[in-house]
Amino acid sequence: MKKNKKNKKGKNNPLNIWKTLGGNLLIWVLIIIMAITALQFFSTDYKPRIIDYTQFQDYVDQDLVESGRIIGRTFKGKFKEPVTIETGNLNNPKEVSNFTTVLPEVTLDMTESWNEKGIIYRFEEQTLGLFDYIIQFSPWLLIIFFWFFLMRKMQGGGGQSGIFNFAKSRAKIISPDTPKTSFKEVAGCDEAKVELQEIVEFLKHPGKYKKLGAKIPRGALLLGPPGTGKTLLAKAVSGEASVPFFTISGAEFVEMFVGVGASRVRDLFDQAKRNAPSIIFIDEIDAVGRHRGAGLGGGHDEREQTLNQILVEMDGFDTDDSVILLAATNRPDVLDKALLRPGRFDRQIVVDVPGVEGREAILKIHSKGIPMDKTVDLKVLARGTPGLVGADLENLINEAALLAARKNKKKVSMSDIEDAKDKVMMGVERKSMILTPKEKEVTAYHEAGHALVAYKTEGADPVHKITIIPRGMALGITAQIPEEEKHNYQKNYLLGRLDILMGGRCAEKIIFNDTSTGAGNDIATATDISRKMVCEWGMSDKIGPLTFGKKSEEVFLGREISHSRDYSDEISQIIDEEISIFVKNAEENAENILKTNIDDLKNIANALLEYESISGDEMKQVINGELIVRTEPKEKEKKKRVRRRKKTEENLPKKNDGSQPIITKPAT
Repeated sequence: MKKNKKNKKGKNNPLNIWKTLGGNLLIWVLIIIMAITALQFFSTDYKPRIIDYTQFQDYVDQDLVESGRIIGRTFKGKFKEPVTIETGNLNNPKEVSNFTTVLPEVTLDMTESWNEKGIIYRFEEQTLGLFDYIIQFSPWLLIIFFWFFLMRKMQGGGGQSGIFNFAKSRAKIISPDTPKTSFKEVAGCDEAKVELQEIVEFLKHPGKYKKLGAKIPRGALLLGPPGTGKTLLAKAVSGEASVPFFTISGAEFVEMFVGVGASRVRDLFDQAKRNAPSIIFIDEIDAVGRHRGAGLGGGHDEREQTLNQILVEMDGFDTDDSVILLAATNRPDVLDKALLRPGRFDRQIVVDVPGVEGREAILKIHSKGIPMDKTVDLKVLARGTPGLVGADLENLINEAALLAARKNKKKVSMSDIEDAKDKVMMGVERKSMILTPKEKEVTAYHEAGHALVAYKTEGADPVHKITIIPRGMALGITAQIPEEEKHNYQKNYLLGRLDILMGGRCAEKIIFNDTSTGAGNDIATATDISRKMVCEWGMSDKIGPLTFGKKSEEVFLGREISHSRDYSDEISQIIDEEISIFVKNAEENAENILKTNIDDLKNIANALLEYESISGDEMKQVINGELIVRTEPKEKEKKKRVRRRKKTEENLPKKNDGSQPIITKPAT
């Protein structure tokens, strides 16, 4: 059976050969017609010689004409023997056996003279043969075929991209025979894999479930932040299910023509039903699945008509249990409630940011084809990359391989991975940006202020790295990495976070008795956290557990265009005061910590000015009064030894006054 399937897709399949010939037939017809037209206009060898009526009478009187055919007023005759007729070129006369002339009219005297000369003639009706028709209509045929050629080009070669097929579905059909992604290649989302494996198992063995009266889920919605692997999970389902898989983006339904989206939805589900059991995957379904009535177009919005058709196809009068709909989105909050109810999307599968074990499994998958050094420890890397999703980790491993290749290494080392991690998490080093000594000093004290406050604040995330090398849009960065995964934040932790954010500004104020624009982003972040503490999380003792500033529900103006103000002017003033109190208290706490530990602040800043980047452990050494000791790689030590030896050899004394021994180079 497999051979037969291959033959259907192979080059020797008669259907494929016929399609190929049919596609080339138009070109061959055009070539033949153009050749005939060219012969008609440029060749005269195959045509009888045209003579005037006077010459014809002379040839009749000379008894040179043997026979003829009268068609209308045209006399097509034949000479008894070839007759030499002069052409335009006098040096090149031609012998002609056939001729044609136009008679003024056919009279009785004319026919009697032909009878006397013994000319055999007959009258024929004026009809055109197939060849004559082709010759006569060849210009029009050329125009017609050229028009068809242009139309085929406009239709995209007859495919679904043509202008006459805009109402057809643009979904890509993935055959179960082609190799696909499997669940083994997906990591970091075990719960989602279990939910989807059950759907795959139902498609493979439906009898086991139907015996118990269980129904297959009509649809499954994959929810989660960008890069967590929603589309990858859908690819794994298509590879594991071994059924036809239709994939399309939500943005491909709606275009400029009214009614196209609904028509494409109908065509997509019709194709899936004809190939049942099958799976439909709609990526970024929020493009067509938003709340109805949430746009300026009201109920006549084209996108809403598309959504209505999807709702009917998923759970209407004419539904098919063998067609399962998968969809993915990172905006579940904007989806219509009718789309999320059981019977349509029965399962809402959350694909969240992976934990430590999930990140380690993802790193193992992406590092399979990359040669790794013995120093690489993926567990340590997984613990040091909280908050990164699968796409970020894949990019991190790829960046590490690129850095190793740039250094002409044969294997990726842990130092390459650390550099790649800094690049992914903190941004690219901007070595071209040259800071003045004053700017460098201000940046060093700013980052030292952040780091010292973080070190002295109880419950704060440990400092991972401090750098005054410009990265991304920042002149310096203090990176903190939590020891454990955090899913819930306490009030004390947030207050400590505010203290850390204000530490950089306070350090500048203490050391230089001035502030700079470098604290702009810190102030904005601190204000945003304070506002959420007061208005969303109920952490203000003065206001209490109340929420302020709900989003507007005005459907015809859009659900996200504005925020409704559901509090009075007095409450607004209290909110502003509470936000200001949180930020100012954080500034006061940070200033007290830095003034108490002013020597540590200066030591950290001096270490940054000397080394430009220090780790969290090196910062602890500076605070404890220890020297920073860095062990350089063997390659760097070897290069330094070579440079020292060359420098010593170059500085040999040219003359010996007896006080110094003569140093000679060894013979080579």
